[in-house]
Amino acid sequence: MAVAHPTEDEQSKLWNGPAGHAWVDEQALLDQMFQPFEDLLVEAVAAGAASHVLDIGCGTGSTTLAVARRLGAKGRSVGIDLSEPMITAARARAARETTPASFLRDSAQTHAFEPASFDMLISRFGVMFFDDPVQAFVNLRRAAKPDAACRFIAWRSAADNPFMTTAERAAAPLLPNLPVRRPDAPTGQFAFADPRRVSALLSQSGWAEIDIQPIDVACTLPASELVRYLTRLGPVGLILQQVDDRTRAQVLETVRAAFEPYVHGADVRFSAACWSIGARAPRA
Repeated sequence: MAVAHPTEDEQSKLWNGPAGHAWVDEQALLDQMFQPFEDLLVEAVAAGAASHVLDIGCGTGSTTLAVARRLGAKGRSVGIDLSEPMITAARARAARETTPASFLRDSAQTHAFEPASFDMLISRFGVMFFDDPVQAFVNLRRAAKPDAACRFIAWRSAADNPFMTTAERAAAPLLPNLPVRRPDAPTGQFAFADPRRVSALLSQSGWAEIDIQPIDVACTLPASELVRYLTRLGPVGLILQQVDDRTRAQVLETVRAAFEPYVHGADVRFSAACWSIGARAPRA
């Protein structure tokens, strides 16, 4: 069974429903696991001497807040995301930290940004879910100042990222209703697997100086948190909320065993195969 092409409304329903709440609940674990990508983006902001930064698909706000701390009082760091629960969590984090970041609950594809208001756009796994990527990147280009830079991190292919699909492959024989990933799906986690497609989307949207480089990033999470990760996140985690206890126990035993090659003592270690995507808004 193939996954249908999600629309913007379906993405909103997903990220304002169980998936969004799961990401909020597992905020600390996910932030730890993806810390290396946050560091790369903060370094890119610093190297570009940016002062007004937009974080696309900001989730619970970790990268937005890290950028705000780096920019200081004279800068402006804004995160945008479809998910109300994640944006609510991000705003609460900013308030607790008294960090001067701000957050928008809306779609970056259609939000009416103030024109030419950002000198850098960043994203950690947040740009692969637009149902009309060209419209989205045109809208984002309008929000960018002339000569503004963007730096996005997106997954390469599912085949390049076996850790990310281990749970689905192991659970598939036990969960007949588990959606099967389409390698050529135009939206979703691995929608930017083909760099030629990504380059074409950005070019059609009016971006220039497009540069797409592969990066392989070492990621870790505590082995003690692996079962929680498996039962809360991703397609398997979502469907496990709906099955009976017997099926859940059987799936969990099977899936946990499939992850054994990634367990090294107290840590789970994997390599994340991604693209570092750069581009620049045209000069005035």
